[in-house]
Amino acid sequence: MKKIACCLTVLLCLGIQPLFSQQDSLQLTAKDSVVVSSWMVSVGINIVDDSGDAFNDFTTIKDQWNMVPFPSRISIGRYFRSGIGLEAIATYNKYKEGFIIDRAVNPEDKDYYAIDARLSYDLNKLLGQTAWFDPYVGGGIGYTDANDIGRGTYNAVIGFRTWFSDRWALDLNSSGKWSFGSEATNHIQHAAGVVYQFDIEKDLSKKGREKLALIQEQERIADSIAAAKKAEEEAKALAERLEREKEAARLAAEEKARQEAEAKRKQAIADSIEALRQIYYDFDSSYLNDPSRATLEQLAAILREHPEVRIRFEAHADARGPEQYNQWLSERRAMRAKTYLLEKGIADERMETLGYGETRILNECTNGVRCSEAKHRENRRSAFIVVNL
Repeated sequence: MKKIACCLTVLLCLGIQPLFSQQDSLQLTAKDSVVVSSWMVSVGINIVDDSGDAFNDFTTIKDQWNMVPFPSRISIGRYFRSGIGLEAIATYNKYKEGFIIDRAVNPEDKDYYAIDARLSYDLNKLLGQTAWFDPYVGGGIGYTDANDIGRGTYNAVIGFRTWFSDRWALDLNSSGKWSFGSEATNHIQHAAGVVYQFDIEKDLSKKGREKLALIQEQERIADSIAAAKKAEEEAKALAERLEREKEAARLAAEEKARQEAEAKRKQAIADSIEALRQIYYDFDSSYLNDPSRATLEQLAAILREHPEVRIRFEAHADARGPEQYNQWLSERRAMRAKTYLLEKGIADERMETLGYGETRILNECTNGVRCSEAKHRENRRSAFIVVNL
């Protein structure tokens, strides 16, 4: 598992190193977003060519382009995310005396009024968004009163806006206006104006979306690397934990074995002392006889081999004689056994003595009961009790 995680991390790092070396500072900026819907209001000028020759040669200016020396056009429009725009336009102009109107010389100044509704489409939806150039085409209907003739018109427009910021732009366009329902002439109306944009909604441009996709891919790769690194770290931590648990189990097994061996050793010592059981005394005597000394020799050997062992001599008397005397006699018997071991080199602090007198008779031979000497002998004893191993 650890090796797999390591290999995955290396492969990912090798695979994306060129990508990150070129794009490690990649981030979205304001330049990556464009306005996708807004309101626009425009104020500017309009130029009308109603010479009758405008559609054949709309570049002729002299004696054909009519305009006034002040703002003469105002519009307001709503532009949607789809690229469609709806706009209302009002214009004023003046046909000048001596200019060509419907292929004839205009005899006097005449006012021009127009109200138009226009539906447009943002060509950047087809061409791709640009930061500043915003071409569009459109069409609509309107009403125009010009050359003393009112007429309805259907219109076509082509134009572009040049954006200086998110709010401000210059709008240049030309509209062909064809009359219907009257004998009025067709004409061209050019316009230039300053645009102010408000109630803006933005979204990423095509390049912005491409950049976002690249950023997301980088994040995905980074997440994959992080996940692989985390998996590697978790695998390493798991291996270390398993190793610690294995070592702890080994130490626990060793400790258990040691404790079991120590328990067996102590039990063996206790069993060896228990096997000696006790020594016996002659009637009304605390002196050690030959069998008792032989037993104490064996006990001394065990104690010398195991210096950590402490014992207690618990001495007893049979029921014959006064109780007080028997108590004293049992204490003497315990001390006789201890003294013998002291002479064999066993330290005093390793041995305790305790006399019970006739309080712990092992058989029925209590006061007033007639028993054989062999049964009385069973009660004249000193037992070896292990106090500490």
